Amino acid sequence: MQRRPLTNHTWCLLHLQEPNLTLHAEIPDLPQCFQLTVLAWTPCVYLWLVSPLYLFYLKRNSKGYIMMSVLNRVKTIFGLILWLVCWTDLFASFHEMQQGHVRPPVYFVTPLILGMTMLLATFLIQFERLRGVQSSGVLFIFWVLSVLCAIVPFRSKIIYAGREEGVSDKLRFTTFYAYFSVTVAELILSCFNEKPPLFSNVATDPNPCPESTAGFLSKLTFWWFTSMAIKGYRSPLESKDLWSLNKQDTSELVVPNLLGEWEGEKVKAQSVEPEMKGQAMYSKPAVESNHVGTSPEEVEVLLAGGKGVRQPSFLRALLKAFGPYFLIGSAFKLLQDLITFINPQLLRMLIEFTKETGMPSWWGFSLAFMMFGCAVLQTLILHQHFQYCFVTGMRLRSAIIGAIYRKSLVITNEAKRSSTVGEVVNLMSVDAQRFMDLTTFLNMLWSAPLQIILALYFLWQTLGPSVLAGVAVMVLLIPFNAVIAMKTKAYQVEQMQHKDMRIKLMNEILNGIKVLKLYAWEVSFREKVLQVRQKELAVLRKAAYLGSLSIMAWTSAPFLVALTTFAVYVSVDENNVLDAEKAFVSLSLFNILRFPLNMLPQVITSLVQANVSLKRIQTFLTHDELDPGNVDRKPVASDFAVTVVNGKFSWAKKDRPALHNINAMVPQGSLLAVVGHVGCGKSSLVSALLGEMENLEGEISVRGSVAYVPQQAWIQNATLRDNILFGKPYVEQKYRCVLNACALTPDLDVLPGGDQTEIGEKGINLSGGQRQRVSLARALYSEADIYLLDDPLSAVDAHVAKHIFDNVIGPEGALRGKTRILVTHGISFLPQVDNILVLVEGTVSEMGSYQDLLKQNGAFAEFLRNYSLEDIIEDDDVLLDEEESFPDDALSNHTDMVDNEPAVNEARRQFMRQISVMSNDAENPKAMSVRRRRCSERRHGELVQEKKKVQVEKLIQAETAETGRVKFSVYWDYAKAVGPLLSLFICFLYAGQSAAAIGANIWLSQWTNDADDSARQENVHMRVGVYAALGISQGALILANSLLCRAYSMLKAAHATHLNMLHAILRAPQAFFEATPSGRVLNRFSKDVDTIDSLIPDNIDIWMRTFWYTVNVLLICSALTPMFLLVIVPLMTFYWWVQRFYVATSRQLKRLESVSRSPIYSHFSETITGTSVIRAYGRNGDFVLMSDMKVDENQKSYYPGIVSNRWLGVRIEFIGNCVVLFAGLFAVLGKEKLSPGLVGLSVSYALQVTMSLNWMVRMTSDLESNIVAVERVKEYSETPSEAPWEVENKKPPNEWPPEGNVEFADYSVRYREGLELVLRNISLKVKGGEKIGIVGRTGAGKSSMTLCLFRLLEAASGEIIIDGVKIAEIGLHDLRSKLTIIPQEPVLFSGTLRMNLDPFEKYSDDDIWNVLKLSHLHKFVSNQPAKLDLECSEGGENLSVGQRQLVCLARALLRKSRILILDEATAAIDLETDDLIQSTIRTQFEDCTVFTIAHRLNTIMDYTRVLVLDKGQIAEFDTPTNLIAQKGIFYGMVKDAGLA
Repeated sequence: MQRRPLTNHTWCLLHLQEPNLTLHAEIPDLPQCFQLTVLAWTPCVYLWLVSPLYLFYLKRNSKGYIMMSVLNRVKTIFGLILWLVCWTDLFASFHEMQQGHVRPPVYFVTPLILGMTMLLATFLIQFERLRGVQSSGVLFIFWVLSVLCAIVPFRSKIIYAGREEGVSDKLRFTTFYAYFSVTVAELILSCFNEKPPLFSNVATDPNPCPESTAGFLSKLTFWWFTSMAIKGYRSPLESKDLWSLNKQDTSELVVPNLLGEWEGEKVKAQSVEPEMKGQAMYSKPAVESNHVGTSPEEVEVLLAGGKGVRQPSFLRALLKAFGPYFLIGSAFKLLQDLITFINPQLLRMLIEFTKETGMPSWWGFSLAFMMFGCAVLQTLILHQHFQYCFVTGMRLRSAIIGAIYRKSLVITNEAKRSSTVGEVVNLMSVDAQRFMDLTTFLNMLWSAPLQIILALYFLWQTLGPSVLAGVAVMVLLIPFNAVIAMKTKAYQVEQMQHKDMRIKLMNEILNGIKVLKLYAWEVSFREKVLQVRQKELAVLRKAAYLGSLSIMAWTSAPFLVALTTFAVYVSVDENNVLDAEKAFVSLSLFNILRFPLNMLPQVITSLVQANVSLKRIQTFLTHDELDPGNVDRKPVASDFAVTVVNGKFSWAKKDRPALHNINAMVPQGSLLAVVGHVGCGKSSLVSALLGEMENLEGEISVRGSVAYVPQQAWIQNATLRDNILFGKPYVEQKYRCVLNACALTPDLDVLPGGDQTEIGEKGINLSGGQRQRVSLARALYSEADIYLLDDPLSAVDAHVAKHIFDNVIGPEGALRGKTRILVTHGISFLPQVDNILVLVEGTVSEMGSYQDLLKQNGAFAEFLRNYSLEDIIEDDDVLLDEEESFPDDALSNHTDMVDNEPAVNEARRQFMRQISVMSNDAENPKAMSVRRRRCSERRHGELVQEKKKVQVEKLIQAETAETGRVKFSVYWDYAKAVGPLLSLFICFLYAGQSAAAIGANIWLSQWTNDADDSARQENVHMRVGVYAALGISQGALILANSLLCRAYSMLKAAHATHLNMLHAILRAPQAFFEATPSGRVLNRFSKDVDTIDSLIPDNIDIWMRTFWYTVNVLLICSALTPMFLLVIVPLMTFYWWVQRFYVATSRQLKRLESVSRSPIYSHFSETITGTSVIRAYGRNGDFVLMSDMKVDENQKSYYPGIVSNRWLGVRIEFIGNCVVLFAGLFAVLGKEKLSPGLVGLSVSYALQVTMSLNWMVRMTSDLESNIVAVERVKEYSETPSEAPWEVENKKPPNEWPPEGNVEFADYSVRYREGLELVLRNISLKVKGGEKIGIVGRTGAGKSSMTLCLFRLLEAASGEIIIDGVKIAEIGLHDLRSKLTIIPQEPVLFSGTLRMNLDPFEKYSDDDIWNVLKLSHLHKFVSNQPAKLDLECSEGGENLSVGQRQLVCLARALLRKSRILILDEATAAIDLETDDLIQSTIRTQFEDCTVFTIAHRLNTIMDYTRVLVLDKGQIAEFDTPTNLIAQKGIFYGMVKDAGLA
């Protein structure tokens, strides 16, 4: 069989190469010896090298074992057959040796090695099965190599057999074909998948990600994603179509991983030896830390010096947690970088081939196919690398958000002050995103220099030292770009600050929107936002100038380098000829250079940004945490549930102590009332007991679990039931008892969905009273040992307060026997408490029982004397004729229903009607209070029967995600914002810039054809000159374009879109804010505005450049080889088809991702406002889980999004690779007609097309998903607005209203279209100067009346007339600025106190000091160092609720209008301050018309008239004395309050 006899002495390596046999033959072949050694050994070497690593990996990662299947059995049997076949050869050689026919050694070695390798492969097949591998990449590559290497002998054996009389060595001929066919069979089998391992979670998961069970080939080409692409194309994807996250990407695994490393870092940082003087050090074992996941020993370092402490490095923690996985991606990148450089070498050979005449054409074809193979390999490897990088990025984001969320639950109040909610949300959204973006490029840090070095090496080989000229140009560009990058960084930081500022402002505006509307302050706040926005845009503009320069530098860099190199090359030496091979090989190398050079500055800026973010995150994560040791919670038996010894507490270490000298002991099971004036530290005392304050000295111990009711109820955006259960299991009996005790049962009948009603953000669709009672119910249900109640009775009506005190808090209430600490202003309950603690300016002035304190005759007795003791009548007298008094309405007494919040739903009114009818005994709370039945004694049958499930209408509509294609109108809107003509002109400039680039390259190909010309020397200068001119014009066009595009038109668009949205939001009616969570609006103002500011201009820029580039490539290839047109059509059809699938799916995924992103931030800002409640109930862990779930939900739509890019990339690049293949093939076919220059041009362009095709689809899709931001912003810009602020021809006179007469004429109103009327046919006249008290059961429509005066609700029929002007006809600002309200909830904005009183700066300082005196804030403000410039923090957190209320009073005094409305304004204030306010109002507003919605009836007993509302109609309207005489509804209420 052999062609040449192999002698004994040769190891057969003599004839490895025989050029005549291979290159120059028409039918090429490889030498026999080469076939037997190199080809046979290649797959073996591969497998033996890889398997140790692979076995180690398999030992570490087991997925469970797979049952033996038919597939597995067949593969194993085939493996054994291969081993037998190989060794048959071996034994045959031994047999021949015995026969005396000695073979060369290779006949023994090769079969031996092959046999061993087949055994190894068979072993791997089984071992993989045991470790749960469903499809093996290692073996697949091995079989592919084996088949490829066997193809050559397969062919040559057949050729050889055909030439001679037959086959000489029949045995080896047979064994080889057996070997070949079995290897092919193994290859085919290894494409199939095994079943999933036993007990894997794939079986249990309802919608598992097919990736986990996908085969090797499928993973390589991302084929497993196709099912989703098709589904997304057929109909828009919904969240139920998304696959579950892979286990290893979930927060559950990722976050603890990072936190573990971070804790380690912190411990390390703290254990660095303290070398400085003045540093004391002690370590203490961590008390049960608030972290989820155990924290290692916390080592605290107390620093006197404060310098020289090693900060724990968050970066190191990130690297340890995510580095190893990321490195796999880096390995792929290295491979890809090396393969990149093969194609220019093949191009060189191809151009050589076209020059030489005698070459056989098969060589040209094989070159074209090799280029194709190389490119395909490169594609597959590159996308694996990207996949690893993106998954790392995704995990990073999950981990960072998780870490920030967990931290925000445990930071101190001081730390909270330094990072506002807005900033922390930015940490989560923007900064975590930065890291995510960085991981994709991070490998470029080493890959770019590597590519540059390799490219230069090959260039040197081509052009020699002239390359140095080009390198010099590159080197010069680097510092230029570095300077730009530095400046850009500075601008970045500045822009972030402005953005934080703007978001913080917006957050406040949204939280206080009702107040802004009532005070008609929108304009002043709009100006504030626009000022910040102006600064932000100015910074963006500067950054755009720099950006344009840098884009110009980078786009013209490769050209400048080529120009200098070629110019130097031809000028240095006359003999240097620039021929096609040199020019185009070096051009394709320059093109390779272009990518790393382009990327480097991007990576550097990205690094710089991530570094800024890293510092911000690290600062936040190193904030002080609340010391769990502030309060001693060890369960030691003791008679006292709460003890405080010598307590001294402040809100921050640096502040003055808010409480000092506190000594208190609360016996187990007693009820302690805490009383005192506004701002004396009552709430601070409760916070101190919860461990929320810095413990400066003294001890606090709390024995037992705690339930906490804050002064301002914290309500989650969840159902009412979930708010009460708060994570405890649902027990019907107990739950009903709680509802009854908290007087919530009647409310359930009125809420549209009963206890399944969804409560809006911050409890927006509950009245103040209901929120407080839900908060109380939550505490009651939690069955704790100690109850801290911070003034829970202030927000509810007097009779409800009494009901709650009797049934919950009091000596007979549901909490009897528990320890209760009650902060209160209601003196009527004091006789029934065990002990009273009186606080004066942060210290305990006295403490004891009610009787003791009266006897001591101290501050407390004085305090009580002012409030006549007759008011406090013993219970029994009240209850005499209770039952027969007015059973008919007894129930609506307690339907504390939404009256001031318009977002009440349809069903409510029908229920209101039925309530008055169902007043039988068991459900009459009054009767209940007489019988004083305990829950436990009540028979189960008496429970209010479960309400029929009412179809709940959700208050907060799910955020809409537009589906389907982005409408053309959206692009048109953007183009209009830019300017339509300008847009066209910009497109034209892009085309020009592209044409210049192509012109330069065509010119170059003509130049290279001069090579054979005798006259080439004369032409050199002309050639160089034109080439330079074309290139420079390209650079100039780019610069002009960038400046026009980014610095001018796009920013104009950004400004316009933001302005319209801001304007629309401020003009939106109140109902809009109740149905839209603030997080959603904020998301539009941060994420979407940011997209329009910075992302869309980038997208458009790159899209335009790649689009024109691609068009050019196809034009050139078709012009040179017209046959190319035949290929273009099917390729482009396929391209269009793939792109359609991709864009439809990816766009929808992007939308789903942005919709699922808002809940993360909404939940987060909700958590931050309720941290103290969450901590008090010990629910940190549950909330962390909720946050993790929301993040995972978001990543569920993000992950397919990344994969869709890979899926697309592989398919699109395959098209690009085909373009390369055909360009090469046609060049070979048209060898006769084409000059080498043109072949070089067309192929080197084709090599570039892959990149630009890919970018183009990616950019189309990015642009589509980002332009959605324009759509979303536009959606809010078209929010229907309320009535105009000013009506020019109907402006009332300046002094209006002169008297303050108010008339309601047959007035009716409803909250929203389609709802029932809230007020029905109200008619009444009020004369100027009258004082009107408005009372009525909750839900009677009291607050609605006030909202009507301000036209926050518009009339359904009838009208309101003030001093002869119909208010419906004048502008809203004209109306609202002439009325004054003191709202129920005091809202302050961050800014100075002065700004809070007078945002338009209309009044002088004296005016302001004057009103501060009148509102009793003078002393407080003058004690502040900043005086009127006292900074109020977000929401006025640094003032007590009472002080905030006084600020609102000061506002009212400052406006001093003829009509004043008080909405339960006295709720949060102690009686003394209350009196001061009432007297202030009586004196200062003596001649004004005053409407008061009263909770405390004693405030209105001396009013001119009292209006009693019932179910939206006037029930009684007369003077208080007459009404009491009538013994009607009012009389009943007065009696309840103990005033009659």
